[in-house]
Amino acid sequence: MHSYPVDMTQKPLIKGFFDEGTNTISYVVKDPATSACAVYDTVMDIDYAAGEITYDHADAIITYIREKNLNLEWIIETHVHADHLSAAPYIQQQLGGKMGIGDKITVIQDTFGKIFNEGTEFERDGSQFDALFADGDTYTIGDLNAFAIATPGHTPACMVHVVGDAAFVGDTLFMPDGGSARCDFPGGSAAELYDSIQTVLSLPDEMRLFMCHDYGPNGRDIAWETTVGEERKNNIHVGSGKTKADFVKMRTERDATLSMPKLIIPSLQVNMRAGNVPADKDGNPMLKVPIKGLKNT
Repeated sequence: MHSYPVDMTQKPLIKGFFDEGTNTISYVVKDPATSACAVYDTVMDIDYAAGEITYDHADAIITYIREKNLNLEWIIETHVHADHLSAAPYIQQQLGGKMGIGDKITVIQDTFGKIFNEGTEFERDGSQFDALFADGDTYTIGDLNAFAIATPGHTPACMVHVVGDAAFVGDTLFMPDGGSARCDFPGGSAAELYDSIQTVLSLPDEMRLFMCHDYGPNGRDIAWETTVGEERKNNIHVGSGKTKADFVKMRTERDATLSMPKLIIPSLQVNMRAGNVPADKDGNPMLKVPIKGLKNT
């Protein structure tokens, strides 16, 4: 396993923003010593049936950053989301900052570029983003030290971002009673996800973990923060020493019963473009609907 530069003495200030429509949590992460901040996993609102895009969720984040007089340095996606659209370019236009994602975005772009029959004008090199992170890459948020961990399985491009004593896990893990993410999209792998989760669970027990999604299993209130120790002990899919074989069997059988996310078609097309909506030959915003190919068979 890669040796990661964990520093539990640094404790970022974290504000979560829950989007009820997609059960997504976005985060503003602030350096306590400076005005610097980063934003993780933003949401752009869409009325898919009406073809209308709005920015209420993103505007709430923008308002918070402005009211706190913060300096936005990074807008980071933990992966190419299939269940909501990114508002990264909208926030960047308002506040600046660099957009970053895992370097395996190129795999996603190549895979779904074919599925959506994108033309040669669609660049598949990740150039839509300002920075591409490889496993172990480091960056800073003011005086905070941060690094990225490659966690493929849900998608090939998933990453967990660690900032001091806090880790933003994307869809790699859910809260302990939520388990783990599906692995049946093209390029997904339950075996890889199990290994990725073990990497995350090798971090210190006290490491705070922040989820990208929560659905309130069994009617409990929405929650998005736990710890490595809690996940290792209580996660219903991987906790208490569950084996890789057991996990792969469970995940494969469970995924076969799941419906596709209702926003997968617009989400993939927009998010592999760093939050930009594709256009037709005349420059009009336009989405495509593939008839098959969005699920592993």
